[in-house]
Amino acid sequence: MARLILYSILIGGLLQGCGSGLLSVHRPDVQQGNAIEESRLEQVQVGMTQRQVRFLLGEPVLRDPFQGESRWDYVYYHRPGNGTAVHRRAIIFFEGGLVSGIEDSGLRE
Repeated sequence: MARLILYSILIGGLLQGCGSGLLSVHRPDVQQGNAIEESRLEQVQVGMTQRQVRFLLGEPVLRDPFQGESRWDYVYYHRPGNGTAVHRRAIIFFEGGLVSGIEDSGLRE
């Protein structure tokens, strides 16, 4: 009888541990690309040089080999281990080495 009570307590404790996430699978955060800060992106203006944009946003993740230096893509993706993924894409267009346009997708889920 004592063994039955002991086993019941042991099994109950193990099941409690499983339900609390103690034995759950760890999922690491995944972050890729440039973390695009809103305040820095707002500072980018038409007419700025490529050097000024690089100072504010860093090196672009993507450079189209067919477009040359006329388009820089800043891409950001973040997925918390147990959360919803968010992504953002900012594209800076250049003409003659100066910013001619800016496209921003905003932070999206």
